[in-house]
Amino acid sequence: MASITKLPSGAYRVQVRRKGRYASETFLRRDDAQKWARQAETLVDQGLPPNRSSVARLHTFGDLVDLHIADMCAVGKPPRRSKAATLATLKRDLGKEKIGHLDRHKLIEYGRKRADQGAGPVTLGIDIGVIKMILTHAAAVHGLEIRVEGVDLARVALKRLGLIGKGIERDRRPTTAELGRLFRCFDENARLTMPMTRIVQFAIATAMRLDEICRADWSDLDIDRRMLLIRDRKDPRNKAGNDQRIPLFAATGFDAWALVMAQAKHLGNAKGPIFPYNSKSVGTAFRRACADADVKDLHFHDLRHEGTSRLFEVGLSIEQVALVTGHKDWKMLRRYTHIRPEALHRLVAARAPYPAENFAAE
Repeated sequence: MASITKLPSGAYRVQVRRKGRYASETFLRRDDAQKWARQAETLVDQGLPPNRSSVARLHTFGDLVDLHIADMCAVGKPPRRSKAATLATLKRDLGKEKIGHLDRHKLIEYGRKRADQGAGPVTLGIDIGVIKMILTHAAAVHGLEIRVEGVDLARVALKRLGLIGKGIERDRRPTTAELGRLFRCFDENARLTMPMTRIVQFAIATAMRLDEICRADWSDLDIDRRMLLIRDRKDPRNKAGNDQRIPLFAATGFDAWALVMAQAKHLGNAKGPIFPYNSKSVGTAFRRACADADVKDLHFHDLRHEGTSRLFEVGLSIEQVALVTGHKDWKMLRRYTHIRPEALHRLVAARAPYPAENFAAE
């Protein structure tokens, strides 16, 4: 008996169970799935193994992208937003290329084109990595005879050309005057319905990312301990289930707990999201305010940098700061630490003074 299931990716998964034998294949079109199911049942009745004919139908790189998405969805690991966007870009730009034509020369040409379009070294590096992942998946899981050496050579060439490499580390921190202008711009905008001043102050107070702020829920708040649970925090390996509890305190100059209490009073309830606003809308409002207040080259994510740096400036250790920011690799945490020299006065003042030496003349 054959069963056909439409996957979230739009592909069709056909499963055949007949005379104690099982076979499964994925197709882009339902008609192909039905045809293969009939052929598979006939072969099983004849005592033969069913053909893996869907592999033979894969001709273009776009087919491999669809196959990869279907397989990931089938095992409960659909591509998340950033990976899905990369896959969509690759399918748009390379989807019509024949699998055998995707060689070193073609990939270098693609890299140059992407760079001309504005893709940075990190973005292009991710693109090439995903291309290799798709090809390797097709070879390992579905047995396609695909060589990935061309991808490795293209990566080396693009790196030599300066098109692939590490990103430029930002060290932009807002000044007190810039934050003041932004807060005035928010507060004086009668059409603005979101409490942007409170959101920006909370971002600095907690060093949280924008999407984490907009996802935080009142049910994740521990009132007795003044702690907040951040669910599925970003992680380079797997953010699903990567939950972290952070303290809500006033170490950065803004009191995170007081801001949450002010938000509860503003909303009139403590149900659902603490900041029930669309992250894209918050980002748009922030950019507009920066333009109106003449604050140049400041991104919302720089507020996370600001909060992290302030935690170091009050004397917290790397281990302690990581408990707030969620960094598991302390080397990665260093790129967020841009401590102002004047902060050393406060650090020294907080410590017991070193006993003065007595150099009185004998």
